[in-house]
Amino acid sequence: MARDYLTLDDINLDGKTVLCRLDLNSPMDPKGTILDDKRFRSHIATLKELEDSKVVILAHQSRAGKSDFTTMEPHSGLLSRLMRRNICYVDDIFGSHAIESIKKMDDGEIIVLENARFYSEEDIKRPAQEHAETHMVRRLAPVCDVFLNDAFSVSHRSHLSVTGFTQVMPGIAGRVMEKEIDCLSKGLHGNNHPCIFVLGGTKVDDSIKVTKNVLENGSANRVLVTGVVANVFLAASGVDIGSPNLNFIKKQGYLDQIELAKELLVRFSDKIGLPVDVALNRNGTRIEEKVPNLKTELPINDIGLETMVKYSNEIKSAKTVIMNGPAGVFENESFALGTYELIKAGTESEFSIVGGGHIAASVEQLGISDKFSHVSTGGGACIDFLAGEKLPGIEALKNAAKRFRKK
Repeated sequence: MARDYLTLDDINLDGKTVLCRLDLNSPMDPKGTILDDKRFRSHIATLKELEDSKVVILAHQSRAGKSDFTTMEPHSGLLSRLMRRNICYVDDIFGSHAIESIKKMDDGEIIVLENARFYSEEDIKRPAQEHAETHMVRRLAPVCDVFLNDAFSVSHRSHLSVTGFTQVMPGIAGRVMEKEIDCLSKGLHGNNHPCIFVLGGTKVDDSIKVTKNVLENGSANRVLVTGVVANVFLAASGVDIGSPNLNFIKKQGYLDQIELAKELLVRFSDKIGLPVDVALNRNGTRIEEKVPNLKTELPINDIGLETMVKYSNEIKSAKTVIMNGPAGVFENESFALGTYELIKAGTESEFSIVGGGHIAASVEQLGISDKFSHVSTGGGACIDFLAGEKLPGIEALKNAAKRFRKK
């Protein structure tokens, strides 16, 4: 596959010092124990290919003001256990201790630098050229040979550690980044039709952007909507979804999305699938209701059984299916059925992608991740990619590749 960015296959990294931007940001309990090692496991393939390099890991945990905004010491410990080797934690980002630690490294060693977000300039959004002028880049770039970005899930942000280093040194994609770009590009631009997008959850504006993009450029033959996204489309189609559901949309700041959904329904009425029934929550009890008779004062918490069957049949017959966002309040067992049934249907498609976030957690919970062609590591990054937006982290790698190839 022709690429406009560089990968591990393009540069011999033996004996080189590789600055690796990973995403190790994970849920932690109050005692500082990491509760989910999924992101750690995703990066192991990349790290194993660097066994003859000096590997300097740059990552973050949470953000300032959060209870889990802490050091990277637990992360280095967990990574050591997963890789069955000693990985050193350095309680410094770019000070003398960090620089000396990097200079003393031998081939095959791995160190984890301190939480990148302890440095106040890390999460300021600005152009890569400006990030390249910061102390972090000026200090770390001279003691490293190559910058490797394997943190797809933060690459939708123009943050210092994501874009700054690519301005001053060769930049390549790790295996996680490479797979994300390949699989999501195949989903968006592949010829495996019919292609169906299943969009749900609560982030309505994101799903509206994706719907517009994939229907306008012909990537999708159909878009099936669920969750709060479906409620917005139902309201746009003239259905009385009831005050609790309309108020929730208003509270989330998505009332303006109803008009955008209406425009999409006018343009693509035959390509947008709406629920024909829903599950209402009456004091924790699941109540099935047909959409035409909906006038309700109960919250809609899931798609109905008839919609599950209808959607599942469409999904199973598709050659490509891309799923993002749960179909309902899946945290409540009574309203998890829609999410689970559509996920199971997705495993029967020839090429299947699950977006990051809550739906990826559901797939993991069901223990069927291996039945999908790809489960994305990124929530916001995945949705931005599918919406046709340029991700700063990927654009930075592309620009680095152009400069490297000129040399």
